[in-house]
Amino acid sequence: MSSDPLLQPFQLKHLTLRNRIIVTSHEPAYPEDGMPKGRYRAYTVERARGGVALTMTAGSAAVSRDSPPVFNNLLAYKDEIVPWIREMTDAVHEEGAAIMIQLTHLGRRTRWDKGDWLPILAPSHHREAAHRAFPKKIEDWDIERVIRDFADAAERMKAGGMDGVELEAYGHLIDQFISPLTNELDGPYGGSLDHRMRFCFDVLKAIRTRVGDDFILGIRYTADERLPGGTGKAEGLEISRRLKESGLIDYLNVIRGHIDTDPGLTDVIPIQGMASAPHLDFAGEVRAATHFPTFHAAKIQDVATARHAIAAGKVDMIGMTRAHMADPHIVRKIIERREDDIRPCVGANYCLDRIYQGGLAFCIHNAATGREETMPHKIAKSDVRKKVVIVGAGPAGLEAARVAGERGHDVVVFEAASNPGGQIRLTAQSERRREMIGIIDWRMSQCEKLGVVFHFNTWADQDIVLAERPDVVVIATGGLPHTEVLSKGNELVVSSWDIISGDAKPGANVLVYDDAGDHAGLQAAEIIAKAGGKVEIMTPDRSFAPEVMAMNLVPYMRSLQNLDATFTVTYRLEAAERSGNQIIAHLGSDYGGVSRQRTVDQIVVNHGTVPLDDLYFELKPGSRNVGEISYDALLSGASQTVERNPEGSYRLFRIGDAVAARNTHAAIYDGLRLAKDV
Repeated sequence: MSSDPLLQPFQLKHLTLRNRIIVTSHEPAYPEDGMPKGRYRAYTVERARGGVALTMTAGSAAVSRDSPPVFNNLLAYKDEIVPWIREMTDAVHEEGAAIMIQLTHLGRRTRWDKGDWLPILAPSHHREAAHRAFPKKIEDWDIERVIRDFADAAERMKAGGMDGVELEAYGHLIDQFISPLTNELDGPYGGSLDHRMRFCFDVLKAIRTRVGDDFILGIRYTADERLPGGTGKAEGLEISRRLKESGLIDYLNVIRGHIDTDPGLTDVIPIQGMASAPHLDFAGEVRAATHFPTFHAAKIQDVATARHAIAAGKVDMIGMTRAHMADPHIVRKIIERREDDIRPCVGANYCLDRIYQGGLAFCIHNAATGREETMPHKIAKSDVRKKVVIVGAGPAGLEAARVAGERGHDVVVFEAASNPGGQIRLTAQSERRREMIGIIDWRMSQCEKLGVVFHFNTWADQDIVLAERPDVVVIATGGLPHTEVLSKGNELVVSSWDIISGDAKPGANVLVYDDAGDHAGLQAAEIIAKAGGKVEIMTPDRSFAPEVMAMNLVPYMRSLQNLDATFTVTYRLEAAERSGNQIIAHLGSDYGGVSRQRTVDQIVVNHGTVPLDDLYFELKPGSRNVGEISYDALLSGASQTVERNPEGSYRLFRIGDAVAARNTHAAIYDGLRLAKDV
């Protein structure tokens, strides 16, 4: 028996959980037609295979038709979900893990123009800021119907082999009844705490009656909304005690905060640059007050923090949900004493921000997550050892090097800079994005173990590459800032990279023209503002920084608003001209009919990158494939066999921003899916 607190079993009612680590309920937006089909099942099973004790699916499976998902959730109100649930639960159980599902009615946290276009429900007419839809004030027959829907859905989940269900009671309908901020009902369901909790208890009773006592039933709920007039800490502790004393549930899963706005959601689920485990001590207070099984998750991204949570008695089960998106095999690596091999969660929140924009959840630096049907978490060895030369040690090049090394190849990497990392090393200079360097550090550590050879401070040319007698050459040289965007005056601007790197001193009155909408524009603006400069951030789009996305935008906005930055949308920077020691910026608009000027002392342009691809084109004629990639082979997981030049001595490929400006995830995905079949 291990003495590691994380590896101790936990008895939850009749269910023995094999360790103390769980994946809490979350919706990766993988369902197909509202069902957990192949992609969803493969993703869930991989975490069970990796050793987690309990995996919870569905960051809220919908129990009613008037609770339409605003992103791709499971539809627990459909009978057809049962066999799909059964396939998933059987597969998870075969791996030795328990599995539960979270059920909800979203209440006002959705939109009426989704699904069947039914009115949304809430205990008041107040809309939620995040989803903007005004709800119908719930009626008695709605309450009866929704309670019945919860019980029906729970019965389906039991029929599908789930070990239990968890109710989502923070921000959604149950919480909207409990919170005095969102409940304006009279009578039995509004007013006093007794009345505001009645709906929750009626739902729990209906479910318990339907599924019996031998089924785990838990609740993830707000124990402190941290909002004036809302559920405060004292009332939250009382709610916790009442939930325990009801005898209807088997554990508490503690949330602190509110999710009705982007800033509120980000404080509940902190991202990089924010404090780790900010609500863990509060969860510990709930456990101490109730003496009841307590679960919690909120930026528990590393094993040391998780171990402390259990060893210190803060909670009984600790959630490492985003961490398991970065590495589904955390528990297995703990057991095998390989904690230094765990791929770190860097808190980039690419996963959640994507789903809130209607996309699938992908980890910024594990491109196999969510693609388990086609991308491996464990790289297979090659039958033939090859010499692989990679030029560029940014995220794309390092991923290709790591994967090629795992394949057993002889790998050499050339990098012009003195350190690895490329654009990530640049972006990690910002305090709020410092955790990004974990993407590079982990790959360098893995490459070192695999015997990958690095040559830094080396500008690789054709002769240097060919002297290695390569079988495969991968160009991952990235790109350089693209600032040639004006009709005149391009020589007067600096790039966002120049500001971030310190190559250009921040001005006193600065126009940041952000036509890429990614982190670099806001990082540069923040550096200038912190240096005391007056900053205007301008975009030709109708919203700024769309590539940064909602939750990542929150810390920037808090900082830039406090620094009195100005945001201007729908104006295009067309030209610049010198006027003494100032620069006149000439502005127009894609909407037409507008001509404006700004007088500033510095213009910063953020417009992505252009590929640094000279070496690729030099090597292209001598390659067997003349640089061509078969997309059919790439997408089907087959080796590249294009033969366009039989006299060629090597195969040549280009990945990441050396092809076109994209993002970190795209660069790493390029490296993985190419190198895994080399």
